[in-house]
Amino acid sequence: MAKNTSAISGLKILLGVSGGVAVYKAVDLASKLTGAGAFVDVVMTEAACKFVLPKSFEAVTGRPVFTSMWENPTGFEIGHISLADACDVVVIAPATANIIGKIANGICDDLLTTTLCACWQKKILFAPAMNEKMWLNPAVQWNVKTLGEMGFELIGPEKGRLACGTEGLGRMAEPINILERIEKTVKKFKS
Repeated sequence: MAKNTSAISGLKILLGVSGGVAVYKAVDLASKLTGAGAFVDVVMTEAACKFVLPKSFEAVTGRPVFTSMWENPTGFEIGHISLADACDVVVIAPATANIIGKIANGICDDLLTTTLCACWQKKILFAPAMNEKMWLNPAVQWNVKTLGEMGFELIGPEKGRLACGTEGLGRMAEPINILERIEKTVKKFKS
């Protein structure tokens, strides 16, 4: 068997999944990250669980999925703190207008937002996904600017067919492009 030589091999990645139709791409991303040798812990919002079941992520990562502040599949730990401490890199995909707004404004009302509040010093990459009208909303753009000022990075959104059937800016970046961006980012801070 060939040794995995990916820049993310052995890395601990926290994949935050918020509730948008692009959640199906996040399952593919989790699979690609795991295939590249990363250990992927997934935290899903309640809304994300309406689109895809946690079992989909468990199947591609081989690891438990975290969905609630009040249930911890790995035993007695303070979930949001242990998840924040354990990861090397954080990826939020899809990053909805809701999750972007919450993080930009320090709102902590579920497991994902409290975890992100606790790991703000980690390398964090957001992959926005929403309708173009939402993306261009001045409040969303203000929140995106705030994330940038906090040192967080964005990949996307991209132009293409949106869930509503129109063409426009708002599609989540493709999983392979997110993987490549993570590899590039990791190479920078490893050297």
